Amino acid sequence: MNKLIQQIEKGKPFFEKVSRNIYLGAIRDGFLAAMPAILFSSIFILIASIPDVLGVTLPEAFSNWLWKIYNYSMGVVALLVSATTARCLAESVNRKMPGNKKINAVSVMLASIVSFLLMSADELDGGFSSGYMGTKGLLAAFVAAFITVNVYKFCVLRDITIKMPKEVPGTISQTFRDIFPFSFAVFSAVIIDTLMRHFFSTSFAEVAIDVFQPLFTAADGYVGISLIWGATALFWFIGVHGPSITGPATAAVVYANVELNLQLVKSGHHASHVLTEPLGSFVGNLGGTGATLVVPFLFLIFAKSKQLRAVGKASFVPVSFAVNEPLLFGAPIILNPYFFIPFILAPMVNVCIFKFFVDAFQMNSFIYVLPWATPGPIGIVLGTGVSLLAVLLVFVLIAVDAIIYFPFIKAYDASLLEEEAKNVVQEAVVGSATPVKAAAEKVVEEKPAVKVTTDKPINVLVLCAGAGTSAMLANALTEGAAATGANITASAGAYGSHYEIMKDFDMIVLAPQVNSFYEDIKKDTDALGIKLAATKGAEYIKLTRDPAGAVAFVMSYFN
Repeated sequence: MNKLIQQIEKGKPFFEKVSRNIYLGAIRDGFLAAMPAILFSSIFILIASIPDVLGVTLPEAFSNWLWKIYNYSMGVVALLVSATTARCLAESVNRKMPGNKKINAVSVMLASIVSFLLMSADELDGGFSSGYMGTKGLLAAFVAAFITVNVYKFCVLRDITIKMPKEVPGTISQTFRDIFPFSFAVFSAVIIDTLMRHFFSTSFAEVAIDVFQPLFTAADGYVGISLIWGATALFWFIGVHGPSITGPATAAVVYANVELNLQLVKSGHHASHVLTEPLGSFVGNLGGTGATLVVPFLFLIFAKSKQLRAVGKASFVPVSFAVNEPLLFGAPIILNPYFFIPFILAPMVNVCIFKFFVDAFQMNSFIYVLPWATPGPIGIVLGTGVSLLAVLLVFVLIAVDAIIYFPFIKAYDASLLEEEAKNVVQEAVVGSATPVKAAAEKVVEEKPAVKVTTDKPINVLVLCAGAGTSAMLANALTEGAAATGANITASAGAYGSHYEIMKDFDMIVLAPQVNSFYEDIKKDTDALGIKLAATKGAEYIKLTRDPAGAVAFVMSYFN
């Protein structure tokens, strides 16, 4: 098993490189930027739909008002994502551009929106259709963003622009500089739209859906969903943030399927599309990647080793809210041969069980998008529209995951007990040393305390993948600052949403799941004169549990 893991680990540099691909990153960060609109719309759709499940009929006017809000937010999500993806990609490209040649991010957003509309919206009398402005148009949104940014890059690098005299104000000069790249980007979309309508008599957005439909259909099967969430867990096991690779690859279909399911339910049909965003959040990643919801509780109930009982006690609350890094790095599970099989197997089995319930028992698949930190059992019940089958599914998943993990936990626990017994013997031998030797060791162990006070305020930003893990260290820093008197403030954020705010901080700390982005963000922090620290798994978890130590860690970069 160790040899197998070593072979898989050799591929880590390649997977890290893939996760750092600027196009995948742009899709990921673009969705992250648009997530407030997605979650906002879901709140209103829940308010509109849940009463029907409970047999309560809302007033028609009120119900229509709720659906209007949903349609004007989720209904144009592709339009929003075309802009946010373009901006995120432009920011990534700008980091590799010469200092005096930068892409105007705002202009790129506008050009991407226009390009997307040209490639997705059909003309109507007095306007245009909105059929592909929602999730169905996401593929077109990505293409519009990618083409637009690359056209701008081409023009900026080659100075294809209108140059104004020095006396002209900068804002006006920038407007004229953007005319050519804007025009070329939009004209590229015009050409694509013209070709699609000539050869296929429809929009590019519809053609893209038709082309990828067989792939989406295959991915919606047992094999497809198993591979997706098995791969996500495998990447995480070797220390690479799996969702950064699999998430962008499936983003278009998982959100589109949620909306399709909702429309099916509204029309009185069965919501049958399994491959959805909540499938990952609440089923495949029940309790975090690796479906680890049951693991801390198994540690507390069955483990006899001090290490696993302590990890179980420290991690059961965050794991309940899908923040499982304290478990992954505390046990540890990452790169631990004992957990290789259950960590990958449990998510695969979970998604297959969910599909079986949808196919065999006609349980509705997910029709709502909920925040990823919603406890998995609640997310399953609410996200599928509240049913007894969903409640039954929750108990089945918990039972199956417990069965999968239990023998491996017992084996690992036994090895730790053996190791702890050896340590007790060694400590007993050390304890019998002469008083002189003991005193000498005490002197050696005593280290001067790190100064944790400073007159200058230090503002720290902790980044992780979804702002959940980062909040743990940010809270520890806040607590440590209050206890030690250090002039430190700390905030938590998600990598990808930090570009606009990082200039307001004195230090950025990367959580383990995003430390592979160290070289990318270092270019920005160096330019801004910001301290940067990347943490490893066990180190990070230790800091979250030691507020004073967390403060000392930060201060070590400033002393």
